[in-house]
Amino acid sequence: MEKKLRPASLCVRAGWTPKNGEPVEPPIVQSTTFKYDDSDEMALLFDLKKEGYFYTRLQNPTNDAVAQKIAALEGGVGAVLTSSGQAANFYAVFNICEAGDHIVASNEIYGGTYNLFGVTLKKLGIDCTFVNPEAGDEEIEKAFRPNTKVMFGETISNPGCKVLDIERFARLAHSHGVPLIVDNTFATPINCRPFEWGADIVTHSTTKYMDGHAMQVGGCVVDSGNFPWTEHASRYPGLCSPDESYHGLVYAEAFGKMGYTTKLVAQLMRDLGSVPSPMNSFLLNIGLQTLHLRVRQHCQNAQKVAEFLSADPRVAWVNYPGLPGNPYHALAEKYLPQGSCGVIAFGLKGDRDTAVKFMDSLQMASIVTHVADARTCVLHPASHTHRQLSDEQLREAGIAPDLIRLSVGIEDVEDILDDIRQALDRI
Repeated sequence: MEKKLRPASLCVRAGWTPKNGEPVEPPIVQSTTFKYDDSDEMALLFDLKKEGYFYTRLQNPTNDAVAQKIAALEGGVGAVLTSSGQAANFYAVFNICEAGDHIVASNEIYGGTYNLFGVTLKKLGIDCTFVNPEAGDEEIEKAFRPNTKVMFGETISNPGCKVLDIERFARLAHSHGVPLIVDNTFATPINCRPFEWGADIVTHSTTKYMDGHAMQVGGCVVDSGNFPWTEHASRYPGLCSPDESYHGLVYAEAFGKMGYTTKLVAQLMRDLGSVPSPMNSFLLNIGLQTLHLRVRQHCQNAQKVAEFLSADPRVAWVNYPGLPGNPYHALAEKYLPQGSCGVIAFGLKGDRDTAVKFMDSLQMASIVTHVADARTCVLHPASHTHRQLSDEQLREAGIAPDLIRLSVGIEDVEDILDDIRQALDRI
């Protein structure tokens, strides 16, 4: 029996086991296509009756090795890499939704995802109801409709740093016969594995902590294999009825626990093509190998910075789950006992201009449209990532005008604190 590796070992070893004389790193298979000597053999690949590679838009050895590593880290049966985190969230939902369907989503999610669900999917005929994750069960229950196909939330919200009660959301979703999708980008599988709390599908922006070095943009969809699609066959015809574009193939029957993942590749990646380049996947894998080390340092540094900000009289408020007085501290202890993430949301006493002056005064921390990098970086969501939202939408998404998103890096924490201190002295 093969030994089950722990997360730190999976970061280094999962997804690629070199044979005698093979490279220790998964090679970059930078090829669009793959040659076969027999026409019938390729026909079997196109009919999904045989596994193998024929075109990189659908499958590539480098991409698959990295996807398998992330699936192992999350405890899933299968995973698919995408060209961005936004593509991952779109594919995860669109794989089981079509025109006329409805989704329920937490309003505490990344602004780009909020816009994807609330605006872009609506143009495709898919409606979304946003719910306050702090609302009671009865209020959230009212959001479900007969045509609801999925529920969505983020383990730790971006940028508000609020912790989702995954177990409760899973219970609510399953009581209505729909799966729960959780974006686990900020926590990473090092600090939380949503499948263990009832989630069915996990997404990631691999651009963030998984890469960790601002080298590639990517995403990933991981399936637990646990949702009983066939028990709700009428609700999910895409998985449980014949696909005429594949000679009447029924994914849930033909591929069992891999039905959702196979359909995502065979249909969505085939038709929409949001595939990462093998080079990007290679770079992502380099980041994954140190994920367990970097996440630990991010959390240790962020805890000290959050404590410093909480004690400074010029700071109006701090939201970081690691602080004992934080309203999400109990949920963090339940779901994130090893630490939450390196991102802190806080506000300064003053107005929007105060926040801007603070950020402009930072010398080491960078103002960038990014987060979860090895480097400390900062952003003002109301002015940057969420500027497409109205004031009312900002409030619905939990974004205050003074909210500053500080992504604490892995530099020496005393240097980070020195930079924050001198910037505060300038406001």
